[in-house]
Amino acid sequence: MLGEGPWEEGEDADDMWLKMTIYIRKVASEVFGVSRGGKQEGKDTWWWNDEVQRAIKEKKECFKRLHLDKSAANIDGYKLAKRVAKRAVSVVKGKAYDDLYQRLATKEGEKDIYRMDRIRERKTRDMNQIKCIKDVTDRLLVKDEEIMDRWRERVLRQVV
Repeated sequence: MLGEGPWEEGEDADDMWLKMTIYIRKVASEVFGVSRGGKQEGKDTWWWNDEVQRAIKEKKECFKRLHLDKSAANIDGYKLAKRVAKRAVSVVKGKAYDDLYQRLATKEGEKDIYRMDRIRERKTRDMNQIKCIKDVTDRLLVKDEEIMDRWRERVLRQVV
């Protein structure tokens, strides 16, 4: 850091601060790297097979080539690879879901339905929402069990 920028004293404070921030950001990005931002949603890939993985890998490679050189051959190659990957995904995904629905239609699949429902419910919970309630002594309750007990108390009090 010290060798990266000119740290002269006696300059205007705003100019000095601007230079410092530029050099600090430069060194930080070199040392730590730069992230591309937000969290991406995980893709549902339980049904992928080798054919789909090969098609997706080929499409990604074609995209990288297209990004480096935007020639007509690379554009056509990427479009073709994209079409092939889309077709492979569509066929394999459709077959996988057909098999899944046939399995869920059986008696053994009934347990899987409830398991999938619990997983889906857990995934859709809003983790950013703050869930809390106060009890009769104005103590803050944040645990799900305590909140449910408090609601039961309030409902019972209203019934009686």
